[in-house]
Amino acid sequence: MSTLVIVESPTKARTIRNYLPSGYQVEASMGHVRDLPPSAKEIPPAYKDKKWATLGINVEDKFQPIYVVPEKKKKVVRELKTALKTADELILATDEDREGESISWHLLEILKPKVPVKRMVFHEITKEAIQKALQDCREVDRDLVHAQETRRILDRLVGYTVSPLLWKKISWGLSAGRVQSVAVRLTVVRERERRAFQSGGYWDLKADLEQAKKPFEAKLISLDGKRLATGSDFDPDTGKIEEGKDVVLLDETEANKLKQRIIDKTWTVTSRTEKGSTRKPYAPFTTSTLQIDSNRKLGLSARETMSVAQKLYEKGFITYMRTDSTHLSSQAISAARKCIEQKYGKEYLSPKPRQYSTKSKGAQEAHEAIRPAGETFRIPKETKLKDRELKLYDLIWKRTVACQMADAKLTQIAVDIKVENAVFRANGKRIDFAGFFRAYVEGSDNPDAALENQEIPLPPLKEGDKPDCKDVEAIGHETQPPARYTEASLVKTLEKEGIGRPSTYATVMGTIVDRGYVQMRGKALIPTFTAFAVTALLEEHFPDLVDTEFTSKMEQTLDEIARGGAEWIPYLQKFYQGETGLKTQIDIKSDEIESAIAKTINLENLDATVRIGKYGPYIEIKTEGEGEEETEALKVSIPDDLTPADLNPEQIEALIRQKKEGPEKVGIHPETGETIYFKIGKYGPYVQLGDKSEDLPKPKMSSIPKKDSKTNATIEDVTLEMAVGLLSLPRLLGQHPATDGKIKAALGRFGPYVVHEFKGPEDTKIQRDYRSLKKEDDVLTVTLERALELLAQPKRGRGGSKKTPLRELGVHPEDKEPVNIYKGPYGNYVKHGKVNAGLPEDETVEEITLEKALELLAEKAATKKTTKKKTTTKKKTTTTKKTTKKKTTAKK
Repeated sequence: MSTLVIVESPTKARTIRNYLPSGYQVEASMGHVRDLPPSAKEIPPAYKDKKWATLGINVEDKFQPIYVVPEKKKKVVRELKTALKTADELILATDEDREGESISWHLLEILKPKVPVKRMVFHEITKEAIQKALQDCREVDRDLVHAQETRRILDRLVGYTVSPLLWKKISWGLSAGRVQSVAVRLTVVRERERRAFQSGGYWDLKADLEQAKKPFEAKLISLDGKRLATGSDFDPDTGKIEEGKDVVLLDETEANKLKQRIIDKTWTVTSRTEKGSTRKPYAPFTTSTLQIDSNRKLGLSARETMSVAQKLYEKGFITYMRTDSTHLSSQAISAARKCIEQKYGKEYLSPKPRQYSTKSKGAQEAHEAIRPAGETFRIPKETKLKDRELKLYDLIWKRTVACQMADAKLTQIAVDIKVENAVFRANGKRIDFAGFFRAYVEGSDNPDAALENQEIPLPPLKEGDKPDCKDVEAIGHETQPPARYTEASLVKTLEKEGIGRPSTYATVMGTIVDRGYVQMRGKALIPTFTAFAVTALLEEHFPDLVDTEFTSKMEQTLDEIARGGAEWIPYLQKFYQGETGLKTQIDIKSDEIESAIAKTINLENLDATVRIGKYGPYIEIKTEGEGEEETEALKVSIPDDLTPADLNPEQIEALIRQKKEGPEKVGIHPETGETIYFKIGKYGPYVQLGDKSEDLPKPKMSSIPKKDSKTNATIEDVTLEMAVGLLSLPRLLGQHPATDGKIKAALGRFGPYVVHEFKGPEDTKIQRDYRSLKKEDDVLTVTLERALELLAQPKRGRGGSKKTPLRELGVHPEDKEPVNIYKGPYGNYVKHGKVNAGLPEDETVEEITLEKALELLAEKAATKKTTKKKTTTKKKTTTTKKTTKKKTTAKK
């Protein structure tokens, strides 16, 4: 008997094949085999004349979707149909969530099997799990399919009805999304809070004390029995102490006077208190908590985390990675407890097995948390995994093991010390029993180091002791606005509010960055002018679409549909065609919304008007005409890297001044005698040497580094010496002692850097090795020694991954340049020069040969050339069509 098993990916197919008996053929569907039409040209001819055709959904007849097989999937479908012809049985083994259930249903609809069909689900790809799943097959769950289909239709209805309105009213190419627009609004609301925030200033004192030759610190907490003001006492709207707060507010003068008065006085311990506390381990990972911790500890984006986790799952290292359940099977608990006993000892086991309940709204989908696969957990260093796969597996292993460990026992110590009328407090912490800290500490990727950092030792102080005061420091503080969202904190908020599903967060995070709604600076998500304009329009005219409670209720309804507790078609009819449905609102609002108002962005503390234009955001101000001339509008483009977070009156003034009066002069170059100008361009401020002329159409220019991570430099920050130095870049620092190659310091689009230019023994071309300068380095003064130190450090890529090759295959026979294998965000690839070719699913890093790599590179290079030619031809054809049309019109 022959059985055809269909899974989503070749990697998953290879792993499962190892655990199935002979006679089982495993094939991959490569994800979804059909979907709603992605564009107008994909709509079947029979539907093109229908009013609803562009939606891909028949909204006039029970919201029946039009499903099409994408061009790139037609070959896959043909191969699956061929494989099914010789099979006596079909097993659909796609993932166990709604998306996987939907893929299985689509396969049934397309393949129309005439043999028995089974639906096989499993939570991990191990021998035991696969063989058990074979015995427990079921039918395709139509309720889960309807829930996924409803979600897909909702997303299409929102995207394809609201997005065209945004194109018409604000700017072409914008997009709206059911979860995406809520996520963008959250970042905008946070930025509005930051702009409206009023900072307050306060001072306190820190004392360096010593007892029995052991130093410790203490901070001022009260004066004359009244508590000292801290940041939490300030009103964020006024920057003043909140009404009703009876606290002492010190300014700089008062703080320094107090310092001088008490520094030489007698310090006496008045009390010592110790309070025991217990820390319980965290629950095992769900999709969202894995994304959060991976971002915080490993620097991986949500999209990168899910990509790596997918590979770990398909290779059989972890359980299914799309889940919002914190439940662990008895097998997993047993495996974790065995690990603890062997690695840490019995005393580190929790007294009894721990089980965790899921706290997120509407938790559903898979039945178990993300954990190492199998009935015995593989130790990370024994897995032969590398780079990000190893780091992520290690993180999952630690969190899972830690959840079955004993509580950590700590003692908090507080010692109050009085001097004159002031009371200082020294806080300490003692770890009495490390417990789960031995395996996992949230916020640290090194448990041993984190364990040491957890303790804050204090000398054995007791009441009546008189420690020596070595120094007192007056410290000024300013209250800080609420922190911007990071991917981690935004994911956490979305999950807390019950918006979207953990499996969608990675896509949402990627989309809001890719579509230009937020910029990433470090880990912070900063909304753009476009995000402000779109959010304002949706808030005013379609408030439900960006309301967290409304969107959360949609998710709850989808959960009810998945459980068979709600009807999906009536829900869609109400959402789209109801009295307050989306279509009804679009029809009304389309004429009501004024484009000029929609394009205008109102920002606090700014007199100028900011608008969204065809070529991006710009500032508009009214200028008085001469004589009887009417008032004119002066428009000034806003640089690409400037966001509402950065725009302030000073920057607006500089942009307008440059537009009105031309660039400002820094001075005269001491060697050439040419004028050096300060300008603000597309990518921020820069200096320019001389003017454009016929002889020199492009004068020498150099970007000006930011004053700090947030603020662009102004004309006041740029001295003539600094400008001359910037225009002299790149600056030769010297020669590399190993290669005699040149080492230079320069400034690029992404900041200052040093570069090592050299030739290898067999190289004909110059090779370049780059390193970014650190915050403490200055591109104008960095030395050769410092450059060598930076160049000796490993090159870092996205997510902290090293850019050194996974394997060096040799040199290309034509130009002798290296052919290497690297790890990228979407998998391993072969690189030669500027050509990258992904490794096929059936090739491993260890087994691939130079000859095979050359074949892949040649195929990739040929594809690039073909694509280029096709594009050129298409453009010519389009031009011809336009010309013909014009001639025909003329004849008429």
